[in-house]
Amino acid sequence: MKKLKGKRVLVTGLGISGIAAVKALAKLGAEIVVTDMKTEDELKKEYEEIKGYLSDSFLGTNDIDLSNIDLILKSPGMPLDLEIFNKARDNGIEIISDIEFAYRISNSKFICITGTNGKTTSTILAGEVFKEAYDKVHIVGNVGVGILSKIEELKDEESIFIIEASSFQLESTKDFKPYISLITNITPDHLNWHGNYQNYIKSKSKIFKNQSKDDFTIINYDDEVLRGLETEIESKLLYFSHDKKVKGVYIDEKSIVYYDGNIIEEILKLEDIILPGKHNLENIMGVIAIAKAYGIESSKIRKVIENFKGVEHRLEFVDEIDQIKYYNDSKGTNIDSTIKAIEGLEGPINLIAGGKDKGGEFDELIKAFNGKIDSLILIGETAERIEKTAREYGFNKIFRVNNMKEAVLKAREKAKSGFTVLLSPACASWDMYDSYEIRGRDFKENVKSLKVKDNA
Repeated sequence: MKKLKGKRVLVTGLGISGIAAVKALAKLGAEIVVTDMKTEDELKKEYEEIKGYLSDSFLGTNDIDLSNIDLILKSPGMPLDLEIFNKARDNGIEIISDIEFAYRISNSKFICITGTNGKTTSTILAGEVFKEAYDKVHIVGNVGVGILSKIEELKDEESIFIIEASSFQLESTKDFKPYISLITNITPDHLNWHGNYQNYIKSKSKIFKNQSKDDFTIINYDDEVLRGLETEIESKLLYFSHDKKVKGVYIDEKSIVYYDGNIIEEILKLEDIILPGKHNLENIMGVIAIAKAYGIESSKIRKVIENFKGVEHRLEFVDEIDQIKYYNDSKGTNIDSTIKAIEGLEGPINLIAGGKDKGGEFDELIKAFNGKIDSLILIGETAERIEKTAREYGFNKIFRVNNMKEAVLKAREKAKSGFTVLLSPACASWDMYDSYEIRGRDFKENVKSLKVKDNA
């Protein structure tokens, strides 16, 4: 893999990871070909950034000749059953993800985090903890920084990479082996992409498949699906749990403690944690387990956690206007994530939900309302399905709107003093937005507009 000079490598997709891959491959002397279903006009900015590195490009199509391609670096979101990949397999061309490629060319330490929910918060928090203890720490992956953008640091044995890995990225790994892996939880998600729940679980499980007894795997003991994977794990296993005394991290009355099998050590008190919600306690416990496995001092772990306020778009407090609080949880792109957001806030809540359909059922979401949800404001292509499910369960205070501006205005109209307005879509953003980040910023801008009108 390190001998790429003169090899012809195809990069499929010019997103964040694709652009990082092109630049990395150029430094390694590869001949680079790119393909993307978007046209050159649609990719004007991205193409301008990388065209000087390319041997060839095919934009607006994936139907290309692969006869002279030696390796394919796949965009994470592209399904493996596309015709271009079927043709590649027929021709014996290897298809890998950016994190697999990074692992093959790297001398650095990899700490990898995945899960249906909580992986971004856990990755950012872990990165901050490690930065408190070490100099060369990089937070990369599904958090919006392509790992291959750090090509020089990948060769540095002192560098530590904290990687958020999606099921899409893990699906196309073969040799990838992090020193520490963490799975926060597993619930049904991306079923339209993976085909079924078992395939999704299998993709997530690849995070620990190559780990040995010299490595660590950390899983959520309270997650039955993850406990069912224990027999497949060959590395040193640590747990975190709300309810059980486990080897690893758990809650003991009013504190989070670490138990190494012999000694119980208090890490921090629950009252000193800023982040709201039970799900964030899970994220914090998982990060503590990572840090303790790596040998970071408890005082440094505690210092960072006590000052950590969370990440943008994940149960992010936006503002309070007329005694109504507004929270941006645009990263709530699946049902379980939105359930956790509802559980983490006090009612009454006016919930803005809906977006791109990912193949899940919305029954559990409606059941989780538990009297907390006052009004349900729906946008996007799933609005009809969510409304139908809600009415089947007897919830009828539903309003369908056309865009985020109308959603925010309707949520405010129906809110009273002491209410919370929560954007937590339970769906992907791609029917209306290019990303959940853009959706979240649109929500925040519309909330800001409410304040401007009040002050006009």
